[in-house]
Amino acid sequence: MTRDWTPRSWREKPVRCMPDDYPDPHTLARVEGELSRLPPLVFAAETRRLTAGLAQVAEGKAFLLQGGDCAESFKEFTSDNIRDTFRLLLQMAVVLTFAGGRPVVKVGRIAGQFAKPRSSAMETVGGITLPSYRGDIINGMDFDARERTPDPRRLLMAYHQSSATLNLLRSYAQGGYADLCNLHRWTLDFVASSPQGDLYRGLADKIFQSLCFMHALHGAPAPQPGPGPVDFFTSHEALLLNYEEALTRAEPHTGGWLDTSGHMLWIGERTRQLDGGHVEFMRGIENPIGLKCGPTMEPDELLRLVDVLNPKGIPGRLTLIGRFGADKVSESLPRLMAATRKDGRPVIWSIDPMHGNTHKASNGYKTRSFDRILSEVRAFLQIASAEGVYPGGLHLEMTGQHVTECLGGSFPVSEDELSSRYHTHCDPRLNADQALQLAFMVAESLQLPHTPRARAA
Repeated sequence: MTRDWTPRSWREKPVRCMPDDYPDPHTLARVEGELSRLPPLVFAAETRRLTAGLAQVAEGKAFLLQGGDCAESFKEFTSDNIRDTFRLLLQMAVVLTFAGGRPVVKVGRIAGQFAKPRSSAMETVGGITLPSYRGDIINGMDFDARERTPDPRRLLMAYHQSSATLNLLRSYAQGGYADLCNLHRWTLDFVASSPQGDLYRGLADKIFQSLCFMHALHGAPAPQPGPGPVDFFTSHEALLLNYEEALTRAEPHTGGWLDTSGHMLWIGERTRQLDGGHVEFMRGIENPIGLKCGPTMEPDELLRLVDVLNPKGIPGRLTLIGRFGADKVSESLPRLMAATRKDGRPVIWSIDPMHGNTHKASNGYKTRSFDRILSEVRAFLQIASAEGVYPGGLHLEMTGQHVTECLGGSFPVSEDELSSRYHTHCDPRLNADQALQLAFMVAESLQLPHTPRARAA
């Protein structure tokens, strides 16, 4: 058990990006109490399996694929949306597995990703100023005073939607949507229709040949269901610490504490203060955790955070998620990777190529360029190789839907097309075709000699 820590000890620290303007604190306290009595959303055995899988990533024996919505929505909660994002992540994982020759640990940004930190607490439209939209777990998106007022009941709505989402995901992971043959057939459809399909056909053919070998090995005359259920885990940014506290339970087998709101939680770029409440909360839970690392982070700060968040150097405990921007990654990342390599404690380095590459299009839409996203991923792989560090993961904001929110891709989205299917409640996401294209292009790099060069300490 972590010394001098309780699930409430974060309340003695300064916190950022949490609402402090709930109109009725008594209702908020009542809701927090109700949440603390509800069943856990995830279980210790599942979380331990994820930590074990991430330990393999830390040793360079597996790869982490983490992706899903920027911010989940109450209005767009449908089984189709959940199914399509699940299917897309599994398709990407198959491509990356066959290319890299390593298993892929699959983690969704799902079943809890409802809150978003905002750069400004207020928003002005037409001379009227209201609180910014901060995610459906806090307030509503409509520009209306009542909608934008934080409502504690939304915490319960987020819990129940997360519970329903997890039920669906567990069902899909046990059933036909985890079947390798189905996944590959859907991927072949993408390859056949893509204007750049010839670039991906070679790898797709290798996957098909491997599947044929597996079926022949098992004496099956025709494609049969895949090898069985798959492990699929959930994650979100631990932004609302009162929600996380309420769902944290004592773990009798270890004597520690487990945050049962999701399998993996991460600390964002805006909330990673060493003396802050978010770091305080995360240091005490046994879940695997992530830490966003941006261009303002210095090597000594990173190592102090590693001291606090993973003092025992437990493999799989800590994932460092770079989010720099294509124009800053080469300046910032090498120093941070060199620091963790010299330190020697096991960490996973993953790349989030989304958040540093956001800009406004000429028509006012917030968007991201596929080319810049790909550029940052390629730079990550090259820098990791040069620094003698294993490039362990990919962290994406994406959806299985055919939205038009990010520019470019095989089926290119132009600025004029952004308005046709721009559905995000916060930040732009890769659509299904763009995300699968990115997986093929990363796979191309993984097929090259990519063992990190040893570097002297």
